[in-house]
Amino acid sequence: MTKWKNTRNAGNLLSFIGIVVICILLNNLGARLNGLLGLPLFIDNIGTILSAVLGGYVPCITVGFFSNLVAGLSDSFSIYYCVISVFIAAAAVAFADSLRRVRFPQVIWAVLVFALLGGGLGGLLTWLINGYNFGEGFAVECAAKLNKLIPMGYFASNLLVTFLIDVADKIVVTVIALTIYKLLPDRLITYLNGRAWHYNVKLARTDKNRMKRTSLRIKITLLVALSTTLVASAAIGTSIIQYHHGVIEDYADQASDAADVIVSHIKPKQIHDVLQNGSAAEGYIQTKELLTTVRDANPEIEFVYIYRIEEDGTRVIFDLDTKDVKADLPGDVIEYDGTISKYRDLFLQGEDIPVDITDDEYGWLLTVYKPIKGRSDKPLCYVGVDMSMSKLRSQETAFLTRIISLFIGFLILIRAYAVWLADYYLIRPVNTLADASSRLAYDTPQAREESLRMIDELDIHTGDEIENLYHEYRNTTFDTVHYINEVERKSEQVSRLQNGLILVLADLVESRDQCTGDHVRKTAAYCEIILRQMQKEGIYADQLSEDFIDEVIHSAPLHDVGKIRISDTILNKPGRLTEEEFKVMQSHTSSGGEIINKAIVTVGEESEYLNEAKNMASYHHEKWNGMGYPNGLKGEEIPLSARVMAVADVFDALVSRRSYKEPFSVEKALEIIRKDSGSHFDPLVVQAFLNAEDEVRRVQKLNMEL
Repeated sequence: MTKWKNTRNAGNLLSFIGIVVICILLNNLGARLNGLLGLPLFIDNIGTILSAVLGGYVPCITVGFFSNLVAGLSDSFSIYYCVISVFIAAAAVAFADSLRRVRFPQVIWAVLVFALLGGGLGGLLTWLINGYNFGEGFAVECAAKLNKLIPMGYFASNLLVTFLIDVADKIVVTVIALTIYKLLPDRLITYLNGRAWHYNVKLARTDKNRMKRTSLRIKITLLVALSTTLVASAAIGTSIIQYHHGVIEDYADQASDAADVIVSHIKPKQIHDVLQNGSAAEGYIQTKELLTTVRDANPEIEFVYIYRIEEDGTRVIFDLDTKDVKADLPGDVIEYDGTISKYRDLFLQGEDIPVDITDDEYGWLLTVYKPIKGRSDKPLCYVGVDMSMSKLRSQETAFLTRIISLFIGFLILIRAYAVWLADYYLIRPVNTLADASSRLAYDTPQAREESLRMIDELDIHTGDEIENLYHEYRNTTFDTVHYINEVERKSEQVSRLQNGLILVLADLVESRDQCTGDHVRKTAAYCEIILRQMQKEGIYADQLSEDFIDEVIHSAPLHDVGKIRISDTILNKPGRLTEEEFKVMQSHTSSGGEIINKAIVTVGEESEYLNEAKNMASYHHEKWNGMGYPNGLKGEEIPLSARVMAVADVFDALVSRRSYKEPFSVEKALEIIRKDSGSHFDPLVVQAFLNAEDEVRRVQKLNMEL
């Protein structure tokens, strides 16, 4: 068993790896072929769709995720599209059955969903990753032409064209994937359908009506989703914060380097000349060109200037015109701006100024100030460099989109594996045991044997506590069935002993009555014939259960037990009894009831078996019209078992030889029974008796021969 189990597990693993590797290769080969042909498509989802129809969500999501990682070795941007591939994989699994059967309406819907994910969501992802830009290429050119024909804006036109191109792409990859699937041999598909990772594999026939409102599968899925989302959120948040600070530090370094270049090229004398002569100062134009060169060298530098901070304001030394702001003239005194106002005291004291970020009418700026010092090593003025932070938002959006895309793809992959492992090693085995338990039956030997076979065939192998639970459950079930078999065997022995004792007791009574012969056995046989016929015809169906019939048949021999109290003189008198003797003979009914009642009291428990014996012993001489004895009961006041015994008892008495009469013919006896229907006997009981005439004759003839 262990060797077989290991072989099975190895087969599952190898088949899974094989499907994943082959389908990843198909995705990348399709993309390479597309590049060689120069098509404006992608053709990179052939393996994803094929893995969906062959295996299900675990291999399919694995293929979708790792295809982009492999493609990322040559194109790093492909990594960030793994979330799109994973979404397409999930959609392919959802449409897998329709794709395998090639149901055209559903296949068309599948293609549209694939295109909506690949072109619509993928286009949006491209726009975000590129900082609110779709980049360049065939799709962008088509979008520009479309926008000229039908003005709809840059974003909408590009998204629409990307979607339409992706529709064509998904038609191609779907057709290729389904063609490959149809060409695969049936034996291979059947083999893959039986693998543990296949989405069609079911270990249990779960009754959804008996499922709890929130199943274990949903709870595990939510737990995995919540935990991974929390971890991912923390990681993404930390990454964004680090990225934000990293970009700011980088901007600060760039601004500081630019300011250092300017400081290194300006002499204190030039500052004095400009303060005295303004733009006419020697070297003014060259210094201004230097500032312009430094500014233009970095597209993120918005403003470059040199200020001297004074008590009454900011004196301009050098300033540059920009597209939107005209420069201040040398020597002008302007009001303190946000940063200078914030650090006024530090400026006046000639201290180093911290990097500052402001967001005002000049925009979102990062400002660095570096001092130009004189001979006394005191700052004469400060070089200011303002870096525009406007692109930081788009950069952060692009970075956030990339990292979220990568994380979502990775989280879906983790979720798929976590849920599959929980499903295969926990949920389905537990459901299997629960389902098997609901179908266990112990009422017959065949049902018990089938139950054991069903439990044995579950053969759960999870290698953990679930497997231990299964083995303990299996052993308990086997022990329970063995115990039930043993109890049933003992019960049968007790039942046979009980019936034997009843017959012995009946024989003791019968041996005293020289006229009765095998009366007790024959009446029991006639009772069974009547009861079975009534059951067949639906007469008194509410009372005629199998248990009731068995109780009446087996207790019938006790109906004359009261005769044990009748003296031999009266019991075996050859002639007709006197009135007094007949009254004594009638007392055997009451005596029989008393004897059996004592047995009931002795047993001390409710026993339907003894109750029916008491009913027959006490009332089998009651009549339907109320003229019988001992209590003069009538109609359905008389217990059903006694009404049945009345017919059986009289019939056997009529066809049997007695010391005081010859036996009647069966025809004559049947005629008497028919005649007394509705007066002596229950008409429905008589009806069943007469309808079973053939069986009655067979029993009567058999007893005559004996």
